[in-house]
Amino acid sequence: MKLNLQAKIKIALSVLFFLCLIDMPYGYYQFIRFAALIGFGVLAYQANVNKLYFELIIYASLTLLFQPFFKISLGRQIWNILDIAIGAGLIASIIIDRFKNQR
Repeated sequence: MKLNLQAKIKIALSVLFFLCLIDMPYGYYQFIRFAALIGFGVLAYQANVNKLYFELIIYASLTLLFQPFFKISLGRQIWNILDIAIGAGLIASIIIDRFKNQR
């Protein structure tokens, strides 16, 4: 099973988001913001190239949510819920893409 760049980015981001559920040092969360900015930016660009505008809106919104320059303060509990939802959504999108490509 060969993974494309998008799948690799989604897997890496989902693992990083799931690790946010563990009590980590603050520097890790800053790293997550930069990694998410780059990862979701690449995914948004790829969605634009492939003319997948709904995905473009989702990835661009996530890029803005996680960008490290103007932090959005939501509280630990809400961030944990978002980390789980986004991580699970990224994994689900890989599975959905696999089923679409098998047809």
